[in-house]
Amino acid sequence: MIQHNTPLLPYNTFGLAARAAHFTEVFDVRELQSALQSGIQPVLILGGGSNMLLTQDVPGLVIKNAIRGMELVRSAGNTAFVKVGGGVVWHDFVCWAVEKGYGGIENLSLIPGTVGAAPVQNIGAYGVELKDVFVELEAVELASGQQQVFNHADCRFGYRDSVFKHENKGKYCITSVTFALTQQEHKLHLSYGDIQKTLESNGVTQPSIADVSKAVIQIRSSKLPDPAVIGNCGSFFKNPETDRAVLEKIRLSHPQVVSYNLPDGRVKIPAGWLIEQCGWKGKRVGNTGCYEKQALVLVNYGGATGTEVKNLAYAIIDSVEKTFGIRLEPEVNIF
Repeated sequence: MIQHNTPLLPYNTFGLAARAAHFTEVFDVRELQSALQSGIQPVLILGGGSNMLLTQDVPGLVIKNAIRGMELVRSAGNTAFVKVGGGVVWHDFVCWAVEKGYGGIENLSLIPGTVGAAPVQNIGAYGVELKDVFVELEAVELASGQQQVFNHADCRFGYRDSVFKHENKGKYCITSVTFALTQQEHKLHLSYGDIQKTLESNGVTQPSIADVSKAVIQIRSSKLPDPAVIGNCGSFFKNPETDRAVLEKIRLSHPQVVSYNLPDGRVKIPAGWLIEQCGWKGKRVGNTGCYEKQALVLVNYGGATGTEVKNLAYAIIDSVEKTFGIRLEPEVNIF
């Protein structure tokens, strides 16, 4: 059933009061194809609404992907191939995998959003990215309603990037994703961020995937606001990757600069650190602001508009560029 003039406040974690001209929720591929046959244009696919900044009402048809299902489709040696519906909440999938003893995504605990949106962004945290465990996805082309399979190479994953943010942007609805997870002898990633320190404080010396997931949840909960309490979409900006010469120039005035080496010889500098040095952390501008515990997070304190948040974001971008010569890129989709 297609609804009309529908409030999108319950469907975006920023808590923005935009409306959809037409709206429907689909629970399987057949329902999705039926909705597309309505002919209403343009079509916007909505997952968890956790990576979207709505600056206006949405014309056309908004389709909420609510396709469920998590199942082991086959095993091969130490690998479990798991297929998950695009509308499944990402963290629910992580919890299910950890409970089943499947490793590889425990570092991605508590990331907001849905499984279908995860490949678009190539989500990542604490040294792990979705592409590390990705096998293939199934998607429906919005223009034709036809199903299509994309393998790893087809997706052209990059840092918080994929083909679905470029030539295939807005052209598909991802209905399922298949992952390759480990069943035992898991390779744990403990060196990034405060994972090791948190494990030690928890008295864990021989961590399991459940221990790592718990530690990541503790870290994220201590730094990031709950969208149910303060509207936000998690990390707003990508961590910039730049040449080492830029880092050395920054080090002259900021010897304490934080950086991570990349395989290609370049470096990654945390966007949160850059923003904090420019004095934005904890700063409030009208109804929006930069979260007091994590400068990478922009928040809606109540009553903010998408335009207010967007203006704040670009003020921060200009400030960082003026101070450090690095132009930040939003990780969030701005509509």
